[in-house]
This record gives sequence, C-alpha cells and structure tokens, in this order.
Amino acid sequence: MSEWIELPLSKFIDVKHGFAFSGKFISDEPNDFVLVTPGNFNIGGGFKSTKLKFYKGEIPEEYILSEGDCVVTMTDLSQETDTLGFSAKIPKSTSKVFLHNQRIGLIHYLSDEVDKDFIYWLLRTYDYHCFIVGSASGTSIMHTSPSRIKEYKFPFPSISVQKSIANILNSLEDKIDLLHRQNKTLEQLAETVFKLLFVDEFIGELKLRKLEDLVFFDPKERSDKQKIYQVFDMKCLSTDDMRIGEGSYRKISSATTFRNEDTLLAKITPCLENGKTGFVMHLAENEIAKGSTEFIVMRTKGEVSPYWIYCLARNKDFRDSAILSMTGTSGRQRVQIDLLKSYEVNYEVGRMKYFHDTVGPLFQKIKLNQKQIFTLTKLRDSLLPKFMNGQVRVNSN
Repeated sequence: MSEWIELPLSKFIDVKHGFAFSGKFISDEPNDFVLVTPGNFNIGGGFKSTKLKFYKGEIPEEYILSEGDCVVTMTDLSQETDTLGFSAKIPKSTSKVFLHNQRIGLIHYLSDEVDKDFIYWLLRTYDYHCFIVGSASGTSIMHTSPSRIKEYKFPFPSISVQKSIANILNSLEDKIDLLHRQNKTLEQLAETVFKLLFVDEFIGELKLRKLEDLVFFDPKERSDKQKIYQVFDMKCLSTDDMRIGEGSYRKISSATTFRNEDTLLAKITPCLENGKTGFVMHLAENEIAKGSTEFIVMRTKGEVSPYWIYCLARNKDFRDSAILSMTGTSGRQRVQIDLLKSYEVNYEVGRMKYFHDTVGPLFQKIKLNQKQIFTLTKLRDSLLPKFMNGQVRVNSN
C-alpha cells in the first residue's frame, strides 16, 4: 500500500441533495413512481426493495434517477444509526421510476481517475461509516451532509486496481442477490400452496380449529441465566421473508426462547405492521436460542406442520387480526396473545400432510441457500476492508 496516498472524496465526487416532494402526494398504494427514502437502504448498504413509498404528484424531471445511480442516505431514524451514509445502487426495473427524494444524496463523479463501483463499495466500508456517524448531527434522528461525506479521506489506488476490487465485490454481490431472489420465489410458492389448500377454496371436509389447540405460544424452556446463549434481537428479523440475521452470543436474563422450526412473530408496533417475521432453521441440533421479549414464539403441538405455522404468520388475514388486537399507548401497542390463541383456522389431517410433504423441500432449499448467502456475505464483508486498505492485493491486469 506504500504507493497509495490518502485523498479526500471531494477530489472525485460531489453529492447532490434530493427534492422535497410534497407529503400529501406520498402513498403506500403502489404506482409506477417509487420515492427513494432512507428505508430503502440495508444495514451495511445496498438497496432494499421492500416497503416502498410511492408518489402521485407532479415530478421534476431532473429528480428522476437512473439504473445504477449511486445514492447515499443522509438521515437515519434508527437507534443504532446503522444505515447513515451508506450507499445503494438504483436497481433495474422495467415498470418503476425511482425518484430522488430529499435527505438522499446522489453521487456525481468529477474525475475519470475513479471507478464508479469502487466508490460505491468504499461508501459501504466500516471505516467510512464510523467517520460519518462520528461527525453526524442530531439526537434521536441523525443527519449527515454532502460536505461531511466529501471530507472522508481514503487510500487511493490506481484505476486498474479499483476496477479489479469492484469486479470481485460485484461478483459476490450478484451471487448473494441471486440466492435471495431464489429464496423469495420459493417462499412465495410455499405461501401459494398454503392459500390454495387452506384459504382460497375448500375441497373435502375441513374443520375449524382454534389456533391454541394446534400451536404452542411462547413455549417455556429450561434455561440458565448464567449461561451464554445465541441471542437474536428484533433487528435480526426480516420484513419480507423468513431469514433471520446473525445473532450474538451473550448472557441474557429476560428473553423469549426458541428452537429450530419455531416461527417468530413481532408483537409490537411498528414491527408487526412492517412485517417482521422469521422461521428458525440454522441452530444446532437441540440448541435453545433466546430473543427479544417482543417476539411471539409459535411452535407446533404435533398436528400441524411447522411450515404451515410460518405461512399462517405471513397470511394477510391472520396478520390483520393480530394488528386489530393490539392495545397500549400510541407507539408501544402490542398484540393480545389470548385473542390470537382463539383465532380459527381451517384444518384437515390429509391436507396438512400433503402441505407438509409439498413445501418441505422448498424450505430445505431455502435453508441451503441461506447457508450459501451467509458464507458469501462473510467473505464479502471480510474482503471489503482489506481490499480498501491494501492489506489484500488484487491482480490489476
């Protein structure tokens, strides 16, 4: 790295503010115009295509984004400030137009001495993120600015090295993205089978059963307060699929407990409304893990498939019932579990067995893909800082 000198981002990029689109035209109802918000950034960077906001008012043409544009978030509402400053690329879409909203910065390149994808990955590094968070303003809502972003200094390699670094990281990211898309399709197939067998049309003899007859809610496990467990916080749950993020190992006194094939459902607002739900499948055999006290843990009593429980937890009618049952002060409302226990479901033994046998292979394929995603993500995240500081050299030819 001896030939790499430190230079500020201001030498190579500018950061353009977005437009203050009128709130009265912002909607959750889908249309062709997607308003890019801080909610569209994954922790660690990258574009998140769930929970989109849409715009139905007049649109200034200069604030329409293009595929591949690099954007950064300049506001973070999370307690951990875990997305502030990170970058994302506008995805390819044949049906959606992405709009450059305020508090989102658009990267403009001032020099051909830098590779665009190299800058994108630089803006996803831990060192850069720490610099941004350390200079951020605000208390509960944190802000950064174009000037602060451009102050960041980094070791500057040759353009050929930049391209080589970006190519490797892009390749890993493409493989991870493909596996995520495969899993999303597999999960949608499982939910479709669930609806066909238990929701849409009923063929044969189905009985109404109370959920508490089929499912344990928050099952108790023997645990030791002095023991170190794998612990999963609310942020580990996804809003749009079954994956559960990486936990941490620590002692914990107050927590929910769960095992493989349990379903985790957020019970507090806004996590439930946002869709936070997970299916446990990567613990060791007989391992007990712990999690947020704001989880509802659902486990089969034996008559129903664990996969059925997860699909039920993703079903709109079930979720609507859970949301309607919520009580408490504004902003801290929670599901009334007793009302969920009395929720009635359609049940028939033969149909349940058919469902389990049909979707079981889908869940197993999802599990294998998740293991690959975990391995590739670890590799990408370990290589990224080493590439950027020159600790690991790449072939620039």
